[in-house]
Amino acid sequence: MTILTSSEVSGTEDQRYNESDNITKRNDDANGGNLPSHLIALDVDGTLVDHDGMMSDAVRAAARQSVAAGHQVIIATGRSLGALLPVVKQIGLERGFGVASNGGVTVRLDPSLEWGYEVIERETFDPRLALTALRERLPGARYAVEDAHGNFLATERFQDRSFGIEAKGVDFQHLLDVEAVRVVVNSTDSSTAEFAAAIAACGLQGVTYSVGWTAWLDIAAAGVSKATALEKLRSRLGVQQSHTVAVGDGNNDIEMLTWAARGVAMGQANDAVRAAANETTASVYDDGAAHVLRSLL
Repeated sequence: MTILTSSEVSGTEDQRYNESDNITKRNDDANGGNLPSHLIALDVDGTLVDHDGMMSDAVRAAARQSVAAGHQVIIATGRSLGALLPVVKQIGLERGFGVASNGGVTVRLDPSLEWGYEVIERETFDPRLALTALRERLPGARYAVEDAHGNFLATERFQDRSFGIEAKGVDFQHLLDVEAVRVVVNSTDSSTAEFAAAIAACGLQGVTYSVGWTAWLDIAAAGVSKATALEKLRSRLGVQQSHTVAVGDGNNDIEMLTWAARGVAMGQANDAVRAAANETTASVYDDGAAHVLRSLL
């Protein structure tokens, strides 16, 4: 079951056109009207930051220049909201939008707001069936759920930097009754291949999921991905589909790369991710994202 909880700001239609006009005006001011404004969707881990969580000076500078040039830069990440916000700050993005939890949460950024942002959409689901099936195959795994209020509940003191906040420890049974935005499963006693095989054997239904580089699984509501959230924002902002760009490296970026007019895979991405993209840039350790961003300036 998929439950959509939305808190769209009032006057959405009027605001959409105002936002589009403002983007065009900022772009004309910055570039003398020579370049079209693009919607640029950027993954975080493995794209903007390396696997140690570090963003290079070159990537930071290119991202900041893209924001200043009037492009609609949108961070689209599997990270939860609390872990998205520091990245937004690093690239100097004060106004615009962000996509967290693999499309499960969309925020509007505005420095005039109390916290500098507001959640405009959360897509939630009932995790009971998925969690029960996974527990049967992976009894020793660690489980965490992001709830509809942005809290994290986890078993066995499961904590990860992608949560963005400290998880509250609960027993597994408690997770079954939570209205979930994101479910995370991690196995410390299975190889990546063994973990992937166990996930496939579960036959998960009614959810969207992606397996990470290690024994890691992210689950969202059925039909929800970074791409679905980005398409809503593209329509809201009035950006032409031909002016969409996406850069990513993981399996959870495949839909986003396929959605974009120009989908760019990072150099270290696997074959499936590369196949979904139009082109491949350098790896995260060679500032691949910066190369793409500079090509739009």
